[in-house]
Amino acid sequence: METFEDAVKREVKEECGVEIKVEKLLGICDHIVKNENQHWVSPSFLCRITKGEPKIMEPTKHTDMQWFDLQALPENLTITTKHAVKHYEEEEG
Repeated sequence: METFEDAVKREVKEECGVEIKVEKLLGICDHIVKNENQHWVSPSFLCRITKGEPKIMEPTKHTDMQWFDLQALPENLTITTKHAVKHYEEEEG
């Protein structure tokens, strides 16, 4: 019983230890993985950190955290991340 925005704020706080402001919805991605018979509907939001420094809060789930320039992103991005970056670049021009 929470909005997408509230869920994003909660998850980021739980996983990265920071508080954020949700700026806007970038887009919604149909993340379809046919060989795994899975379909995820994934909204992506542009957010700003308002309090705290990002750190790994769930070390059993995550072992590393890195920041990348948009022009130097790693090759192994998820479908959802590729979709979000495309929408961001189209809007920010």
